[in-house]
Amino acid sequence: MSSVNRKMQRRQITLTTDELPKRWYNILPDLPEPLPPPKDPETGESRLKALPEILLAECLKQEFSTDRWIDIPDELLSIYQQAGRPRPLFRALNLEKRLGTPAKMYYKSEFYSPTGSHKVNTALAQAFYAREQGFARLTTETGAGQWGTALAYAASLANLKCTVYWVRAVHDWKNDRRGFMQLFGAEVYASPSNLTEVGRKLYEKDRNHPGSLGIAISEGIEDAKKDKNAIYCLGSVLNHVLMHQTIIGLETQAQFEKIGEYPDLVISCLGGGSNFGGFALPFMGDVLTKGKKVKFIAAQSQAAPNLQGEYKYDFADHGELTPLLKMYTLGHQTSLPPIKGDGLRYHGCSPIISLLRDKGYIDTVAYPQDEKQVFAHARTFIQAEGFLPAPESAYSIACAIDEALKCKQTGEEKVIAFNISGHGFMDIPGYREVLGLK
Repeated sequence: MSSVNRKMQRRQITLTTDELPKRWYNILPDLPEPLPPPKDPETGESRLKALPEILLAECLKQEFSTDRWIDIPDELLSIYQQAGRPRPLFRALNLEKRLGTPAKMYYKSEFYSPTGSHKVNTALAQAFYAREQGFARLTTETGAGQWGTALAYAASLANLKCTVYWVRAVHDWKNDRRGFMQLFGAEVYASPSNLTEVGRKLYEKDRNHPGSLGIAISEGIEDAKKDKNAIYCLGSVLNHVLMHQTIIGLETQAQFEKIGEYPDLVISCLGGGSNFGGFALPFMGDVLTKGKKVKFIAAQSQAAPNLQGEYKYDFADHGELTPLLKMYTLGHQTSLPPIKGDGLRYHGCSPIISLLRDKGYIDTVAYPQDEKQVFAHARTFIQAEGFLPAPESAYSIACAIDEALKCKQTGEEKVIAFNISGHGFMDIPGYREVLGLK
């Protein structure tokens, strides 16, 4: 095989640690119009004035920064390297062959993180800032469990305590992931719990209440507000979280540059928006500032298709402790049916992604609630490429496969980039149930 052919068949594109991005990308200055600001509801206490009690000072500063680039502290860059950054970009040659598609398919390997997902990128940053600010304990929510695990890991490295309120519907079947969080020293409670006022109101009515991310967020916030030594950490939705995650897309841009390619399609799953935003926003910046032509697709579940909801101001949590955010929402107290990809089961979407969706920059697809189609596509990927994705990432894979099959029909040689934001080693029971494995 010639050297040219060997280059064309390259399966793994890597960066050295010296090539690790040194700054996060803040898309706020490049948005097509200013982001609608958070605001207070018409009645009740000011949620905006309470933000400094809820969010870390540095994160709050980053949230509203108009600087396009935010420097990553040197110590945090070192911790990122410890956590396995930069991470490879893979060419899915086996999958392409199995599908018979002329498309070129590339996937980012966020499943290589110590806890198995992209969530560590912001967890490490928030734990770093919390330690710098003098806090002793972090509180948070988690849906699928990936964020709770990531924050527990980050807290342990920073020698901080961690309390996780975990959506009950998932908490009750992911025993091993609960143990993983506990190995890192975290306290883990099923939500709704009887430990907070918000939780108790629901728990006393139904001790088997399945919970939701919105409820768990309220519990994490309420807990932190009662303890001066604690601070709440958020795993998705807000700008500073998406900004920390842009290290994914920035690495991917550099990797595509190395091989002289550029994606026509950028795809990832979307719940609140952190992994989609982290992967897609650097490429979106190219669209907004350089005139690049890219199609963006957010893969969701019909259990919670928030990007097909209403674009309006709504609370980010069930208990109405947060400010109102302008976002696509299904309603902050809407009952959402449990799914195995529970990280996608959230009523609202990131304000940034919502604005871009409203302006026509982002498309979305919502897969059936029973997840059989999604997990069948994930099985095809597993058998072709060998990596086991998290249920949420299975949606990203399903969308990429569907788009590749469209290319098979049209003959188009599109470059498809998709993010695999987590591994599924602790999600086998979910795959077994949906696919009927014995």
